[in-house]
Amino acid sequence: MLLEMDQLVKRYHHDIVVDHLSLKIREGEIFGLLGPNGAGKTTTINMITGLSKIDQGSIKIFGQDLGINGKRIKEGIGLVPQEIALFDDLNAWENVAFFGGLYGLKGDLLKERVQRSLKFVGLDEHQKKFPKKFSGGMKRRLNIACAIVHQPKLIIMDEPTVGIDPQSRNHILESVRALNREGSTILYTSHYMEEIDAICSKIAIMDQGRIIAQGTSDELKKMISSEERILLTVSDISYSMTEEIKKLKGVIDCHTKGQEITILAKKDSALIGQISLIISNLGAEIHSLQVDKVTLESVFLTLTGKTLRDAE
Repeated sequence: MLLEMDQLVKRYHHDIVVDHLSLKIREGEIFGLLGPNGAGKTTTINMITGLSKIDQGSIKIFGQDLGINGKRIKEGIGLVPQEIALFDDLNAWENVAFFGGLYGLKGDLLKERVQRSLKFVGLDEHQKKFPKKFSGGMKRRLNIACAIVHQPKLIIMDEPTVGIDPQSRNHILESVRALNREGSTILYTSHYMEEIDAICSKIAIMDQGRIIAQGTSDELKKMISSEERILLTVSDISYSMTEEIKKLKGVIDCHTKGQEITILAKKDSALIGQISLIISNLGAEIHSLQVDKVTLESVFLTLTGKTLRDAE
């Protein structure tokens, strides 16, 4: 195993933020840690990288105990933090070179690695520009360049796409795949289920400091394969409509957005007819109806009783 966490506990005052967490990540995986804000994902990463003290439990990375060989282990880790970690008074090239220097790179090797990292994230034509002139997406990409300049075996990315445009998000997701193809193992945290689903070979779902399920995307979805998601567009949605739908046998959750109703329910051929009857009896019309496959959002809802949005 490249990374092993055994019964990790982290407390802040009287609150347990990480609660006896155990995970194993194999070399070559893109491992996704999915959970809402406040689930304990960043605290877990801080313990892995030595930024936060472990109150209980142990971590092994590259087969070595973090508590004993911390300095040597950290040389093989690249961290992309959730908060942008750049120097505004250094240009893009100088920022990457600074972090490369921290890992002992110098001379021609440092120059070569900096150039390679900037090209990898698509910023080689902006290397003389300062981060304060960059968009949020460009800053995120520069953050990644700083984390990979020393070619780490383990790259940890903590919510790397928060607050950026779709184009930059797609660029970052593709860069994760490329880094993995080049041999890096990735630990990727996010509360965006579609990102985790798209790029991760293995996933752990985290809530309130605990791992509540883990496996491949397909394995997690099979846990609730008897359920389906029904999407409706309705002419006039009312509170009484959603309340009546929630009372139907087999309905797990029902929420609305604008003129859309999203229902998670047990598979039942009679259910759609019952829902349609409720809507028509209340004087509304169904404009569209779609039955979707189970998503990771559905898995989270079934396991926790709340959506990722509600959990935040």
